[in-house]
Amino acid sequence: MPVTHEPWLVALSLVVAIQGAFVGLSLAVKIGAAVGVRRRLLLAGAAISLAVAIWAMHFVGMLAARLPTPIDYLVFPTLLSFLVCVLVVGAAVFAATAAPLTPLRLALAAAFMGSGIASMHYIGMAALHESAHLMHAPNYVAASIVIAIAASGLALWLAGGTGSRPPLLLSASALGSAIAGMHYTAMAGLTLKPHPVSVSAAPSLSSDLLAIVVAIVAFLVSGLFLLFLVPDRSVLPQPRVTEAPRPPDPADGTPVTSAASADGQAGAELGQGSYGPLGGAGGPPRRLAHHLPVERDGTTRYVLVDDIVAVHANAHYAYIFDGSSKLFCPLAIGEIEARLDNDRFLRVHRSHIVNIERVAGLRRAGDNGIIELAGSQIYTVPVSRSRLRWLKTRLGQRVGEAAL
Repeated sequence: MPVTHEPWLVALSLVVAIQGAFVGLSLAVKIGAAVGVRRRLLLAGAAISLAVAIWAMHFVGMLAARLPTPIDYLVFPTLLSFLVCVLVVGAAVFAATAAPLTPLRLALAAAFMGSGIASMHYIGMAALHESAHLMHAPNYVAASIVIAIAASGLALWLAGGTGSRPPLLLSASALGSAIAGMHYTAMAGLTLKPHPVSVSAAPSLSSDLLAIVVAIVAFLVSGLFLLFLVPDRSVLPQPRVTEAPRPPDPADGTPVTSAASADGQAGAELGQGSYGPLGGAGGPPRRLAHHLPVERDGTTRYVLVDDIVAVHANAHYAYIFDGSSKLFCPLAIGEIEARLDNDRFLRVHRSHIVNIERVAGLRRAGDNGIIELAGSQIYTVPVSRSRLRWLKTRLGQRVGEAAL
């Protein structure tokens, strides 16, 4: 017996997938710039949001199926399918954001995540075995696995890739549609043979009501993650900082050879401050760095902050462009941003910081922007759509100040 579906529940399952994908991707794209506890929270939030979206979409899609016989869902396969979904999505998102996302890394992570999602679907389908015998057409099974891997690759590229990306809502719509497409492709190849059943007088929820309950819970879970893990940057205070006295200058490229240089004067020179109680209340003001550490040939050297043109995040580390070459820096971009002067160095993209004094030009590239920086060669940096207008304002203010 082929399977038919209730149209409004199909639409609801698609909305669940897109909404969860939007929240999951909103969190995932911030992982690369985060450090410490916040990075772990963002990783967990992105993994759980995407997993809830995928699993809830499949569950609502199953409840959308209209069958002529009553169906009971076994508890263990249903819960196991959700657990599998959380684990494979979490592992894949971690793999995509823990290091630079090379094509090989993306392909392997997408294959792992896609196979896990397909396994989640068919484990969930096993929850129906008590009520009916299920037969899956092999060609539809293969097609559903291919769609799952493609959807996973899209999600991981959006979460861990660098460079320009399509708008987040468009990305979430594409990912949600691909997730739903995987489920309904698999369902198109399903044939059921109901087992003889006896009519039960026990009270039960209708499938329509259960689908609404699952959708509401999925909306609430992803909404809470979005509320607590994506702060509004417009209300974050921008503290005014005072510079510490400048120590002797090691900017000539000499390597660090003594513990005293790292623990004594380097603390002020590199912008390292101590922590006060209650999150820093009552502690000393943050001190700006005069130098940042870079590594070359196995030794640690220092580059003058005044020589920095741009900073590019690379997983847990960063590369500093000094106008002629890229230098490896062992610090995360969030830590570098905290040590630099916010009036001179601007975060124009989640993976890029630029020295506003080195800006040579700004142009649009689709919905985003491209900034050109002066050096021995023109160095270009992407500007995220959300920061483009703000950057134009800052550049306009700087031109006005220079004119005065």
